[in-house]
Amino acid sequence: MPLSLTSPAFPSAGMIPLKYTRDGQNVSPPLEWHDAPEQTRSYALVVEDPDAPSGTFRHWAIYNLGQGETGLREGASKAEPGTVAQGVNDFGNGHYDGPQPPKGHGPHHYHFRLAALDVPRLDLPARSTVEEVWKATRPHIIAEAEVIGIYER
Repeated sequence: MPLSLTSPAFPSAGMIPLKYTRDGQNVSPPLEWHDAPEQTRSYALVVEDPDAPSGTFRHWAIYNLGQGETGLREGASKAEPGTVAQGVNDFGNGHYDGPQPPKGHGPHHYHFRLAALDVPRLDLPARSTVEEVWKATRPHIIAEAEVIGIYER
């Protein structure tokens, strides 16, 4: 089976609960993944909104997740990082910031994209952006999975 990503907080293509948005508690949702390739050495995850009026808006990057990981608990963005690193999102913050689309703009689709990598870590400068994290990730991807959540204000 290929790598898969799910969230116990919302079904794929389902509505993201208010708790995980900037209108709510703004905590990162729990995520679970399964069936990673044997050669996986680490993981990286990004969250993007391609429906933003000015183009893709990046909400989160977390990377250098260990090869033995099988998920992220709720609020993982605010947990003690250890060797895990987070990119700077388009709000200018180095942590998860949930959905906050413009009022009346319609539903936005939030892509939670997980990459299984062939390297144990990405050595990036502090304060690297989500976009820079994903660019550094791409040459090392051996498997990828995503779950999409929807939110509308």
